[in-house]
Amino acid sequence: MPEPFFGLEPYHIMLTAAGGIVILARWLPRFVSSREPVAPPLLILFGMIAALLVPGLPLVPDPRVLPRPWEIASELTIIVALFTAGLRIDRLGPWLRWVPTARMLFVAMPLTIAAVAFLGAGIAGMTAAGAILLGAVLAPTDPVLAGDVQVGPPQEGEEHRVRFALTTEAALNDGLAFPFVYLGLLVAVQGLNPSAWLFDWLAVDVVYRIAVGMLMGAGGGWTLGRLLFHFPRGSALAETTSGVIALAGVLLCYGSTELVEGYGFISVAVMGLTMRRVESGHQFHRRLHDFCENIEHAMLALLLIALGMVLPRLFTDLQWSHVIIALALVVIVRPAAGWVSLAGSPLRRWDRGIVAVYGVRGIGSIYYLCYAGRHTEFANEAQLWSLVALAIVISTVLHGFTVARALDKVRG
Repeated sequence: MPEPFFGLEPYHIMLTAAGGIVILARWLPRFVSSREPVAPPLLILFGMIAALLVPGLPLVPDPRVLPRPWEIASELTIIVALFTAGLRIDRLGPWLRWVPTARMLFVAMPLTIAAVAFLGAGIAGMTAAGAILLGAVLAPTDPVLAGDVQVGPPQEGEEHRVRFALTTEAALNDGLAFPFVYLGLLVAVQGLNPSAWLFDWLAVDVVYRIAVGMLMGAGGGWTLGRLLFHFPRGSALAETTSGVIALAGVLLCYGSTELVEGYGFISVAVMGLTMRRVESGHQFHRRLHDFCENIEHAMLALLLIALGMVLPRLFTDLQWSHVIIALALVVIVRPAAGWVSLAGSPLRRWDRGIVAVYGVRGIGSIYYLCYAGRHTEFANEAQLWSLVALAIVISTVLHGFTVARALDKVRG
């Protein structure tokens, strides 16, 4: 029997819906404001509406059942975003600029992890392993969704100290959250008995993996920079090719770092910072940045639409305790931890408040939760997904619709 003339293939319905959602999310805000559209919350919202209302739309894989596709898609998006964030930084010095970043990484992030873990155990009744994983998953800010608060493209000079702090924090804290994800996995397998795992965790997951990530990133960035700009001298790649070769180098650096058990997220961020120091004024950096940013935006749009489509299923396990924890994270925990960690820093009060508040949650949380779920079974996995998904939605909406006006006051 021949197929009907109007077959209405589910795959084609999905493509139609995805294309329409992206266009609407970018076009509709223009009726309200001439600013750059705040697309992420609209992509999630329209994705959820499509899942509920569009007939024949195929189901997006549930990350609780099939975490691997979500893990790969979010991992690739984060890799590109971290490298791009490192590439944006025009000037590393003076080192005083890094004080707010260091405090956000080494004070605010551990405080956030501890506070969220406490809330998970005390309010949602999670196990110790589930609570630790919840804190680790929700602690890092997102380099993908945080584009509006980061410094401008290479050589534009838009490196206000607030944007510098938020950019460098987002570039580095995804990798630095990994030790706490491993801590949650260790507790899930070996129990809350530090004598059984503390030394190995500190030596391997904290010291070794971080050090290897930094060394591999620095070496990879320097090597790729020399290949692009200096060899061969008469026909340098930076003068003749697109950004594909550099993106290939990023994948090489990430993959090789993971092969030697380092943190690949740290390596690609450091690689971007290091490669930028080689011929820092060359126009290739701007071309490469734009190339990577376009890839990042395309992958982000598809991921957020998919997240919106799967939200109705993730929210079936949602409880009031999850709402309380998600709101507390975005409105209280992160701002308070950031404010405390920045006490005595060179930032002015308003700037300090902006850095403390605008820690966007997003794709990194999806990756970590998929990674953990694939490596061990958690008693609270359904709760974790509901809570994390809600936190991403709340953060995306609140931060997305307020950040532009907040940052207006920090220019200059």
